[in-house]
Amino acid sequence: MTNQEMQFIAKQTMDYIKNVIMPGMKLTQVREMCEEKMLELGADSFWYWDIGAFIFSGDETTKSVSGKEYETADKYIEETDIVTIDLSPQRNHIWGDYARTIIIEEGKVIESLDAVQNEEWREGLALEQMLHQELIDFVNDATTFEELYYHMNRKITEAHFINLDFLGNLGHSIEKKSEDRIYIEKGNQTKLIDKEYFTFEPHIARPDSMFGYKWENIYYFEDGTLKVL
Repeated sequence: MTNQEMQFIAKQTMDYIKNVIMPGMKLTQVREMCEEKMLELGADSFWYWDIGAFIFSGDETTKSVSGKEYETADKYIEETDIVTIDLSPQRNHIWGDYARTIIIEEGKVIESLDAVQNEEWREGLALEQMLHQELIDFVNDATTFEELYYHMNRKITEAHFINLDFLGNLGHSIEKKSEDRIYIEKGNQTKLIDKEYFTFEPHIARPDSMFGYKWENIYYFEDGTLKVL
């Protein structure tokens, strides 16, 4: 099993949950459905503290906690809601890592950014997509993890948002052991290209807002060009 295959399992699972999630479901049920689907598709376990689906909704989407401390909230999906889901499947220590923010309005998942009625949510998701495009435009084969950290935090600040991550980082290398990860953080002089794969996963919000946004892909270099896995 390759990282690409594991990431495809995560993407398939996200597509699946978007089709079945609905108001009245408990977050614990959504987590169970995601985890069961990943195992059904070929994962054998979950690399992040044995949590397959790290889920928050509504005013808890700004929460940033370690998986060591995480407990899925005893909450229900609302008729109009915002849900962040971060998936961490693995097989034989080969990882996938994929997160999205799901918008539900009038009981239905809104797939198109332009169709999101809540202006604040639309702006948050638009910035996430802009940051991922900025990653592609900015990074080259000489860029370090630290340079990316400073550049992207500046972009977040310029957009009048804040970085919510409890450690202040924006992503990490993909490894076989969780403790071997290195981060998009201050002081990390490693070049991005020196790692086979890395994630970019800004967790952002407007200052003083109760709503947060998360969007994560795995990236890699091919012939010196950054690509999405």
